[in-house]
Amino acid sequence: MKLGIINSAFGQAGVDTRTGLEHIARIGFDSVDIFTEAIGIEQEEVGLIRKTCEENSLPIVSTVVVSAGLIDFNDPVRDFHVERSNRFVDLGQSLGSDNLLLVLGEYIWQREVIPPEAQWEWGVEGVRQIGEYAGARGMEIALELEPFRLSLLNSVPKMAQFIDDCGLPNVKANIDVSHLVLADTPPDALELLRGKATHVHISDCDGKVHGDLPPGRGVVKFAPYLQAIKDLDFDGSISLELEYSPDPDKIVEWVEEAYSATNSLMQQVDLRN
Repeated sequence: MKLGIINSAFGQAGVDTRTGLEHIARIGFDSVDIFTEAIGIEQEEVGLIRKTCEENSLPIVSTVVVSAGLIDFNDPVRDFHVERSNRFVDLGQSLGSDNLLLVLGEYIWQREVIPPEAQWEWGVEGVRQIGEYAGARGMEIALELEPFRLSLLNSVPKMAQFIDDCGLPNVKANIDVSHLVLADTPPDALELLRGKATHVHISDCDGKVHGDLPPGRGVVKFAPYLQAIKDLDFDGSISLELEYSPDPDKIVEWVEEAYSATNSLMQQVDLRN
């Protein structure tokens, strides 16, 4: 598999797009995931991303969108978020990315008032529309598993069920190792996602709170999870998700540390291409 990173690690530290992408290539990453806003993005920025990645032989594997409104109880809100997600598909297609990393929302009002089954069905309906749009353009959907109590997709069984309910071959799962730990999910549970996974996020945490730390700075035991991912036998990218560095002035060192640690972990299980 490839070793990549979401470029937001640099963006959140105030580093401009070109410089961030150049750092990613120089450090040695095989690929990059792009975090931006598809609605209103200037074509000049799109061209800059494409040109910088081409010049640095840095394939774009994924574009990322958080679309909590896909399970809102208001029809116009859901319709907007389907359309917005489709704009991300268009952006991904223009950048040559393989998938759209799609993050859904949470059940509203503690799963009271609005039947949770209704929000589930709204999610399936919306993702199916986006999946059909993406499939016609040769792209996959990679659904994010979130570890939070009210998240729609907060466990491997729920992820597998949701993918089955969508019923599209290009709607698959993103496996986030840190999120699995926070959700008390053992590595062997990933067998439920055989044939249903396409992308991976990796980061560390303290085992209690969402962290997005460089591997080695938390408590995650990565080897069993990486072996389970390898056993699923799918060709994808393992992308570092590093958010909100404690010292933005040292973001380069933060990313270099994460790269070195993750590369070592992947080599231990012979997972990196």
